[in-house]
Amino acid sequence: MCRNITELRGLEPAATDEEIRAAALQYVRKVSGIRKVTDANHDAIETAVDAVTAATVELLDALPARRQPPRTVPPLRRPEVRARIAAREARRPIQSS
Repeated sequence: MCRNITELRGLEPAATDEEIRAAALQYVRKVSGIRKVTDANHDAIETAVDAVTAATVELLDALPARRQPPRTVPPLRRPEVRARIAAREARRPIQSS
């Protein structure tokens, strides 16, 4: 698990919904000490991630423009991370509705 929460303010283009939710999940995992979502903690984690995501969107909307972009590229914008996500998605079995 990452030790630092991803900076989202000041990105060009602005942070995506996916990036905001990923940062919220990262935060909730860090604070709770839970690395893997299981059936036993799924509902609590999802509720917390939804709340943190909403609060993050509200915060980013309320802050003034940033003069300089963050010093690091957020993980979801890094090609190697996108490739890992795509590979993981390709391995997942298709779930029928």
